[in-house]
Amino acid sequence: MGVLTSLFTGVSGLSAQGEALSVIGDNIANANTTGFKASRAEFQDIIAKNLKGILGGNQIGRGVKIGAVNPILLQGNVDSTENATDLAISGDGFFVLRGSDGQSFTRDGSLHFDKDGFLVTNDMQRVQGYISDDNGKATSFMGDIRLPKAITPARATKKVEMTLNLDSRAGISLPFDPAKPNDTSHYSTGVEVFDSQGNKHLLTVFFYKTADRQWEWHAMADGKEVIGGQEGKMSEVSAGKLTFTVDGKLETQVETKKNYNFAGGALPNQQIEFTFGDAIITNKGKGLAGTVQYGKESDMLAWKQDGTAAGTITNMSFSDTGMLSALYSNGETKDLAQLVLSKFDAPERLYKVGNNRFKESRESGTPAIGNPNMGGRGKIYAKSLERSTVDLAMEFVNLIQNQRGFQANAKTITTTDELLAEVIQLKR
Repeated sequence: MGVLTSLFTGVSGLSAQGEALSVIGDNIANANTTGFKASRAEFQDIIAKNLKGILGGNQIGRGVKIGAVNPILLQGNVDSTENATDLAISGDGFFVLRGSDGQSFTRDGSLHFDKDGFLVTNDMQRVQGYISDDNGKATSFMGDIRLPKAITPARATKKVEMTLNLDSRAGISLPFDPAKPNDTSHYSTGVEVFDSQGNKHLLTVFFYKTADRQWEWHAMADGKEVIGGQEGKMSEVSAGKLTFTVDGKLETQVETKKNYNFAGGALPNQQIEFTFGDAIITNKGKGLAGTVQYGKESDMLAWKQDGTAAGTITNMSFSDTGMLSALYSNGETKDLAQLVLSKFDAPERLYKVGNNRFKESRESGTPAIGNPNMGGRGKIYAKSLERSTVDLAMEFVNLIQNQRGFQANAKTITTTDELLAEVIQLKR
């Protein structure tokens, strides 16, 4: 009897509308969930039979079902925060995670470091990235991002670069006297170097003019800092000569003495190179990028050296390219790891596993993993979080619509019940 089938048609509507209400409720519940993507229930009709067989046409429907629940992968608003480990993705990418249940993916960038120094999500999944080598250069090795706990080793100074102007107006003086360096030089300035143990040593470099366009320099340290030296007296550790062209450009530079034997058990005969610029003859340069000799007061313009003391991490930050950098107590900055992102051909087919995580499914395709800003994987924003894409106003409209649909299907059942009652009354 056709009237009986309408009962099952109404039941299918109640079931489908009820499930749709559950989807809407889930969206509303996750209105403040970081990186959450709202979903939508997709309805499909059910065909009971064809009245004309395979000729088609004149089908009788038997109700409705939920064909799919698809996420709406819109870009959520990106809000700034003050947390250095808060990250947001603008684009189609996902963070790559690894845990006890294998590899998974998320848009939730509310991350932190655990007690072991690993960068993890709130459910302790470890975030993946390309790990940098000891020199801070990112490699192609993907693994857990971790802050090192060990002290970064000291690095002995190998090169000191100095940029000065030496006053061409200085007169030719008496020979340099190491016992009276201040009285027998035209200009002096200080630089710092580090020995193999990371100990800092102050070197005072004295310059004096020996002839027109010719200068000598002597680097000296307090005697207590070098083997065989006497505290309170300066000990010479290096010396050299500079010559200039008639227009003040650096022509030649040569070191005539090296004697870096710092006390305290440091590496003996440490090799430190002093360089003053791109000398025309010595370095085949132009003589301008570095020390020059002009008619103005002698002055140190810039200097740098490549050694460091041992240090520990005092601060860390992510760049907008996803690079994790650490600042050490010795002033050195080092890149530790590069965050990776993944992209899918059909991200709406990813399998939800809870805790804001997804897993790869057969329909989603395999992840294309690589650097941010490449391959359409999106851009990373540091100190930011992506908010939920749930539009509460639209969800309430959908809630009313599905509520009315549920009530209408319930009315189908009650109407059918009344008709069946009439049938039963025929016997009387």
